[in-house]
Amino acid sequence: MEKRQVGQTGLAIDTLGLGGAPLGGNFVDLDYAQAADLIRTAKEAGISYFDTAPWYGFGRSERVMGDMLRGTEYVLSDKVGRLLHPGAVANPMDFGMIDPLPFHVVYDYGYDGIMRAYEDNLQRLGIDKIDILFVHDIGAFQHGEENVRHFRDLEKGGYRAMDELRKTGQVKAIGLGVNENEACMDALKIGNWDVFLLAGRYTLLEQTPLDTLFPACSAAGTSIICGGPFNSGILAGREMWNYTKAPAEIIEKARALGAVADTWAVPLAAAALQFPLMNDIVSSVIPGPRDKRELEQIIDWFKTTIPTEFWATLKSKGLIDEAAPVPSR
Repeated sequence: MEKRQVGQTGLAIDTLGLGGAPLGGNFVDLDYAQAADLIRTAKEAGISYFDTAPWYGFGRSERVMGDMLRGTEYVLSDKVGRLLHPGAVANPMDFGMIDPLPFHVVYDYGYDGIMRAYEDNLQRLGIDKIDILFVHDIGAFQHGEENVRHFRDLEKGGYRAMDELRKTGQVKAIGLGVNENEACMDALKIGNWDVFLLAGRYTLLEQTPLDTLFPACSAAGTSIICGGPFNSGILAGREMWNYTKAPAEIIEKARALGAVADTWAVPLAAAALQFPLMNDIVSSVIPGPRDKRELEQIIDWFKTTIPTEFWATLKSKGLIDEAAPVPSR
């Protein structure tokens, strides 16, 4: 598996990683054995970069991830900002979760909250190292007006905790794991970040980071990991977009992209996987397959040869940003 550097850390990760949200039952009914089999299949395929978070099944994803990685060579990213407290939520599907563990989330982006979350993560994982630590879901998209308070906590204390963990070698890289360009831009003003895990914002459907965020990251030496390359599924044949049912205009654009893909006999999902990596600032793409079969299909898509004419056609039809890096003839 090809590897790329994470920011300026010297840490290298696979260009294709495994996203761990489905392993916790987020929007999919996946039991422990199926989740373990999915991770095992990824490892057998040569994938060694894995991403998880306390949010995914309120600890379920971390537990199976730790069990399957323990005693092996891996690169793991995990997230802080949410503490898991005892007591099950009344309706897990309000959070998009099937059969989560009996906890509920308390947000804490301050110094003590970040440190406790990091230690809690290690204990749930049952392993002694996390390579990349992300501040999870800070931003107005997640918190609305409450984000002002949460971001102040991060600025006044949480970043200091992240930086200490990096300086003492407990983690190798720090960043944000978010769905918003704006959250990353705000974070660049308060600290030195190695990498942002940006979900759904640099895809075949949307290239909004090209104008402002990516140039700012390049100047800061911050790389990007692209989560959600299928935009929650719309680019892989499902109706989901940004964790909800896709609106008409998104469906229309996905169909237009699909029509070009059909013309060149290219699986649209293969193009969606490969597109982000054509930009040098992107270190890895991490889809979240829901089972072993989906992972095997993703690996096939990742290896698919795509003609340069396909990308030229997308640009000529105005379906992707003219500034987006793609292969040329």
